[in-house]
Amino acid sequence: MNMRIIILSPILLLSFVYQIKAQEKPIAFRGALIYTMAGKPIENAILIVQKGKILSVTDDVSSIPKDAEVRDVTGKIIMPGLVDTHSHLGGPEGGDGSSALNPEARAFDAIDPISDGFKKALAGGITTINIMPGSGHLMSGQTIYVKMREAKIVEDLLLVNEKGLFGGMKMANGTNSMRNNTSFPGTRARSASMDRDLYMQALAYKKKIEKAGKDSSKMPERDLRMEPLLEVLSGKRVVHFHSHKANDILTAIRLSKEFGFRIVLHHISEGAMVADEIVKAGVPCSIINIEVPGGKMEALNLTLATGGILEKAGALVGFHTDDGITDSRLFLRSAALSVREGMSREKALEGLTTAGAKMLDLSSRVGSLEKGKDADFIILSGDPFSVYTKVEQTWVEGVKRFDLANPADKTFLLGGYNVYSNERSEYHHHKTDDN
Repeated sequence: MNMRIIILSPILLLSFVYQIKAQEKPIAFRGALIYTMAGKPIENAILIVQKGKILSVTDDVSSIPKDAEVRDVTGKIIMPGLVDTHSHLGGPEGGDGSSALNPEARAFDAIDPISDGFKKALAGGITTINIMPGSGHLMSGQTIYVKMREAKIVEDLLLVNEKGLFGGMKMANGTNSMRNNTSFPGTRARSASMDRDLYMQALAYKKKIEKAGKDSSKMPERDLRMEPLLEVLSGKRVVHFHSHKANDILTAIRLSKEFGFRIVLHHISEGAMVADEIVKAGVPCSIINIEVPGGKMEALNLTLATGGILEKAGALVGFHTDDGITDSRLFLRSAALSVREGMSREKALEGLTTAGAKMLDLSSRVGSLEKGKDADFIILSGDPFSVYTKVEQTWVEGVKRFDLANPADKTFLLGGYNVYSNERSEYHHHKTDDN
C-alpha cells in the first residue's frame, strides 16, 4: 500500500492546532436581538455555539460557560443562516442537447467547489443552497444541497438531508424546454407526454426489481437513468419543478399526483392566479422576486404580490435567488419586496429560513436557531428588511466564513462584475483569519 506522508511546518501546525481548539471552545454572542425562527425574537439575547452546533439561545447570562469566549454584539441582530432553494452558483451542469430528459446527470459532477461565486452567497448571508442544473430540459438532472463551508473538493460542501440524499431532481415545463428538434418537445402537450413516458419506464423498472425479490439472477441490469427516478417515485427525492404560467403550474401538479411524487414549485410567475389549487394540492412554493420587468413572455405576469397572496391562501412559501438571475448578495431584499407588497414580516422571514429548510428536507439541521442544530447564523447591522442593513458576519457550522471587517470579504460584498469575472480570484490568498 502506498502511503503519502505530509510534513507540516511549525507555523502551519500551530495554526491547525489553534483552529481545532477554537472549535472546541464555546463562543457566546451576547447582547443582540435574536430571531430564532423557533419562537418570538429574544431581546438582549445570548447565542452559545460549540463544535459547530448550537448549545443554547437564551437571555440568561448565567448560562454562559465559564470557559466561553464572549463576544459583544449589542445593537446587532442575529438570525439563522439563509436557505436559498434555487441557485446556479459553482457552474452546475445537467443534461445536454442529446435528450430532453436526463435524470442520470448530476450537478454534483460539475460543481467547482472553489468558485468565487460562493463568496456572493456568504456576503448575502446564505449558508445553505440547493444548486440546480439549468431549466432548458424537461428533466435536466439531479440537484445538489450544499453548505458554504471552506472547500477544496465538492464532497466538502455536501449536505445530506433527512432522507439520506444530497439533492433533488430538477424538472421544468413551459418555453425553456420546448425546441424544434426531434429530441425535445415542440409543444406543451408533447412535453407532458414525454414526462409521462419516462415515469412509466421507471414504474416498469421498479416492477422488475420487485418481481426479482431476493433472487439476484432475476434482477434487471442496473440503469442509471431509472435509479434516481425510483427515489423520486418513493418520495425520497423531491422534484424541484420550474414553472411559470398558471396552466404549466397545474400540469406540474397533475403529473405529481398521477405518479405520486413530491414537488416544490419554483418561480411560478402566475402562481397567484392558481393559489387555491396550489394550496389544495399541498405543494410548497419557492418564489423569485424580479425588480425590473422583462425576460421571457411567460413571466410577463410576475408580481411582487405573489408571496402575500400565497401566504393568505395558506401555502408554504420560500424564496430563491436563481443566481445569476438575481444576486445572492441581495437575498434579504427579495423577501423585503414581498413584505412591501403585502406579505407578513413573519412569513417573509420564514421564507428565507425555515420554509426553505422544509423544502429541502433539512429542518432537523438548519433554518432555525435551536439547541443541537448546526451553528449557521448571520450577524446583521440592523433590521433584516432595511435597505441600509448589511450582513456583517456569516457563520457556517461555528466557523466565520464572511466578515465585513475583512477587506477581502468587503470587496466581495461591494464589488462589481469585475470581482467575479475571474471565477478563482486572489481571494483564496486572503482568507478570513478569525474562525
